[in-house]
Amino acid sequence: MTASLSASETAATVPAETLRIAVAQLNPVVGDVAGNAEKVRMARDEAALQGADLVVFSELFLAGYPPEDLVLKPAFQQACRAALDELAAETVGGPALLVGAPWVEDGHLHNGVFLLEGGRIAAKRFKVDLPNYGVFDEKRVFVPGPLPGPIPFKGVRLGVPVCEDIWGPDVVECLSETGAEILIVPNGSPYRRSVYDERANIAVARVVESGLPLLYVNQVGGQDELVFDGASFALNADRTQVMQFPGFAERVRTTQWRRYENGWKCEEAPFADRLEGDKADYAACVLGLKDYVNKNRFPGVVLGLSGGIDSAICAAMAVDALGPERVHCIMLPYRFTSQDSLSDAADVARRLGVRYDTLPIAPAVEALEGLLAPLFAGRERDVTEENLQSRVRGTLLMSVSNKFGAMVVTTGNKSEMSTGYATLYGDMNGGYNPIKDLYKTEVFRLSRLRNTWKPTGALGPDGIVIPDALIDKPPTAELRENQKDQDSLPPYEVLDAILARLVEAETPVAQLIADGFDPAVVKRVERMLNIAEYKRRQAAPGVKVTTRNFGRDRRYPITNGFRDLG
Repeated sequence: MTASLSASETAATVPAETLRIAVAQLNPVVGDVAGNAEKVRMARDEAALQGADLVVFSELFLAGYPPEDLVLKPAFQQACRAALDELAAETVGGPALLVGAPWVEDGHLHNGVFLLEGGRIAAKRFKVDLPNYGVFDEKRVFVPGPLPGPIPFKGVRLGVPVCEDIWGPDVVECLSETGAEILIVPNGSPYRRSVYDERANIAVARVVESGLPLLYVNQVGGQDELVFDGASFALNADRTQVMQFPGFAERVRTTQWRRYENGWKCEEAPFADRLEGDKADYAACVLGLKDYVNKNRFPGVVLGLSGGIDSAICAAMAVDALGPERVHCIMLPYRFTSQDSLSDAADVARRLGVRYDTLPIAPAVEALEGLLAPLFAGRERDVTEENLQSRVRGTLLMSVSNKFGAMVVTTGNKSEMSTGYATLYGDMNGGYNPIKDLYKTEVFRLSRLRNTWKPTGALGPDGIVIPDALIDKPPTAELRENQKDQDSLPPYEVLDAILARLVEAETPVAQLIADGFDPAVVKRVERMLNIAEYKRRQAAPGVKVTTRNFGRDRRYPITNGFRDLG
């Protein structure tokens, strides 16, 4: 493997014996080039006070990640280049910056990373391995760069593989063979369950192969469906983890590195606790909602509070994200709404401290039924009339949103999204769904968790916010007398176990049956999953927490004649 340095990168410098490298784990906004550049300046000022020589930012920081097709706009490319030049000019006197941005060279658009030092762009490198799976689609917009050599900085040869470049051995092998001494990895790695172990295993593999220490810098924050957790870390060449940033929080902290006979070693770095499991899932949902609302400049949110578990946890997440003063809850009762639901919804609103209004929907539902009566004469009542209730509620919530500007939070869980147990233009109305990627059983589990814990920085109250009576009662949409979800669906424990394997693992029906699931139930669930694709295409975006969400991860055709018959 070969790589080369430009003439400007080969000037003789007495190698430094120590380096102070600041890690900027920050929350950029896609497309806000000026705002992201200002974040770079603020981080640089903070790092300068900490005595840093170099400040490292996450992947494509100036553009925000992922920029998707926005990065193809010439005006956007030019804005990023202008911001990069301005930042470079400001680095006279240090500290230097290692910052990512799109870059056009020889007519090709690259995912680039740049060393800004001494008032100029001192070096540039381009991402080689462009991911094109799951939520990633970089081959659509970028051209891969050549295998890179290290970047000289204060006489130290820094290897700068970008994110996916460390998920295979080739780029790091090339850097090692061409003299790299420290690996610094800018990342745009989104949160999903199990991602911490995956990142650690990949990083350890590259450290073992190269014999080099590794500094992993990840972005934090929500971007549409994706939530970036940060959780930046560092490994010394002996695989010892020497740095850990917290998840779901911004930080600028400086690490101390020293040269020894056998290479560089990180000697001083912060080490914070990292959220995992259900706590990480909950924190991701809160951060995703918070950033979607704030980055799109909504003044707050409005949601229907039904007295059920889904709307209750969404209300709690909204308050944790935005504070009670920016959350408006509305009860929309009809004649099937139980007294328990009325009491439970009011109790949740009181505990969360939000504005709470009641809008009975009977006049609107009955007026619509009256209008439709001549067309429906002679036909039995069925799901059509049930859906009228949901659609009236959706219309009223959207009207409140239009009048006051607050975004409607929609509250359907992944079990409902999977099976189509939701009403288009009704309870599916809304701008964003924080629990879209949580199965019903997980909603219950996270609700119990929230009653005993909340994320650091959450704006909601401590203690029980979702009463046990609400959590324990049988789930129901209350669209007809004595209705229960299990009238139409298998028990959620069974349903979710089947769905997780059908959706996340693409397990064949025959395998599920062989593993002991009832054949009729499996086939019914598989059918519901397939025929609900048209609804999912029209659903609001929502936070991704599982390995395969409905959205960027799973792109099935709506018109689809295939069925797995087992």
